[in-house]
Amino acid sequence: MLWIGVWLIFMGNPVSKLLGDDYTGVEEFLGWTGIVVFVAAYLVLVFRQTARALSARRVYGALVFLGALALTMSLTLGPAWLVLFVYVAVGAGAVLPIRTARWAILGTTALMALIALLVDDHPAEAVTPLLVPALLGGFAMTGVRQLVRTTVELKEARATVAQLAANEERLRLARDLHDLLGHSLSLITLKSELAGRMLPDSPDRAAQQVADIERVSRQALADVRSAVTGYRRPTLSGELAGARTALAAAGIIATVPDDPGPLDLTEDREAALAWALREGITNVVRHSGARTCTVTLAVRQTLDGRHLALSVHDDGRGAAQTTPGNGLTGLTERLVGVGGTLDTDVSRGFTLTARVPIKSAA
Repeated sequence: MLWIGVWLIFMGNPVSKLLGDDYTGVEEFLGWTGIVVFVAAYLVLVFRQTARALSARRVYGALVFLGALALTMSLTLGPAWLVLFVYVAVGAGAVLPIRTARWAILGTTALMALIALLVDDHPAEAVTPLLVPALLGGFAMTGVRQLVRTTVELKEARATVAQLAANEERLRLARDLHDLLGHSLSLITLKSELAGRMLPDSPDRAAQQVADIERVSRQALADVRSAVTGYRRPTLSGELAGARTALAAAGIIATVPDDPGPLDLTEDREAALAWALREGITNVVRHSGARTCTVTLAVRQTLDGRHLALSVHDDGRGAAQTTPGNGLTGLTERLVGVGGTLDTDVSRGFTLTARVPIKSAA
């Protein structure tokens, strides 16, 4: 918005002419009407094309309209209005493909110089100050357009990667459940059919089959619980990667450490730190209104031994309430359960610090 709007500063010359005594009442009316229509069409074209690509027909039609309006205003109201051609060049650089934009910018600049010969007794003085803005602004906008397009493509690629990762995780879960339950359920089905056939003539043997069914079903249930526990237990490395992605998607400048690798922590303690990181990042994204967020992970030596400390700091508005919410209360209970602690600081933004003991022989 700033890059597109900064070019409106060149409207100072025609506006000053309209505010002066150079024009008649009719010319002033035409001038104000023309400048409002021109600026509105320019902004709508550039912003719409930047946010969502328009059809080629509309793009070329809008540029032709802007060029015709700039030509009419320059021929009617004088050389002060030659500046409108700068906006036509900038608009061409913003909305046209690069190869087409090059020729459109050069053609617009040449047309501006030609019109200066017709409307000014000193065309060099009128057009020279506008040549550099027209050429520089037009070609600079081609770079801005390419940057915007690249950013949009990167966001789409990120969303695609996330979708593929989710699909892969679903497939992995389906494979694991099949491997865990396929054999057990097949065995239960076979033994149930066998027990049904044995029941009238051999109740003892049928009872043995029923006992086997109970044993297999209990083992299958234990396997499923073990698998689900593994899926539900977050890891610190996974949450660090998720935090980096979530902060970037929210437009927050993030400083997040890389994967720390193997940690000298029990699974429960690592999971508690991972839950703390997830809760902290969720609060930053949803409630803080922060511009930056810093995550640190460091080993601290305390009187109670060595601890691994995780800190999430943001420069947002701080805590919205003095009493902790359900999320922080749950985190505190989870960390206390593994011998850890949770501290918060609202002096500058909001800082959440979680500590867990590092695994020892005891």
